[in-house]
Amino acid sequence: MSELKVALIQMNSGNELGPNVEFIERSARDAKSAGAQLIMTPENSTLLGADRADTLSKALPEDAHPGLASARALAREYGVWFLIGSIHVKTDEARCANRSLLIDAQGNIIARYDKIHMFDANLPSGVYEESTSFKPGNRAVLAETPWGKLGMTICYDLRFPHLYRALAKAGATLLSVPAAFTAPTGRAHWHVLLRARAIESGCFVFAPAQVGQHANGRQTYGHSVVIAPWGEVLADAGEDGPCVTTVAIDLAKVAEARQALPTLQHDRAFELP
Repeated sequence: MSELKVALIQMNSGNELGPNVEFIERSARDAKSAGAQLIMTPENSTLLGADRADTLSKALPEDAHPGLASARALAREYGVWFLIGSIHVKTDEARCANRSLLIDAQGNIIARYDKIHMFDANLPSGVYEESTSFKPGNRAVLAETPWGKLGMTICYDLRFPHLYRALAKAGATLLSVPAAFTAPTGRAHWHVLLRARAIESGCFVFAPAQVGQHANGRQTYGHSVVIAPWGEVLADAGEDGPCVTTVAIDLAKVAEARQALPTLQHDRAFELP
């Protein structure tokens, strides 16, 4: 396939599963009407808890999660691929997994990725301790799709470029970065980091995002974006609120960028200082 039409669902997720799942269902209908072949949602798609206790009390086993069941049904009904940016999957009483799932057009789960890097930060806007609620993953994930191999990541992973280089060298031509970026770090770093990851890897980058004020007091940045391998921003949803952004991409741009700058072939061993 030489072209892919992708839809990014920008959300303002609350701390109850039902309304978030309903919003995804409505948005998926709009995305399908716009011709989307691949639909993506942000990190914390079905829940952004008010606090740690709220998050853990509402985490569910994967096979009992209504958000996953809904996404699989939507994929089957519309004949589209679906990336759930992340849901909270119950693993034990102390922490849960922050898990991204890729679903094919028959509703099958093709790949699972548990967020590796935990957002533990001390910012002027607040202290964040993701590792107290979430158990980090330990495995990079590359998934086969009809449009190329997709490297799956989540939000804070964006700050660790070696992960993206490893995915690209393993064959990724597409990268997903569903996120709930804070507004202050988003204004400072969001676009420049995403463009850098696209340029360094020679990949298309898809970053569906959360936007606005949430139950836990977090203000998220929005600006769901699609970025081409040369670094061009092909679509930007802004920060006005939830929406669906659909864009068609030319998959040949990956080969063009990598032929012009074949940096993935130019690694050299070196001694550390």
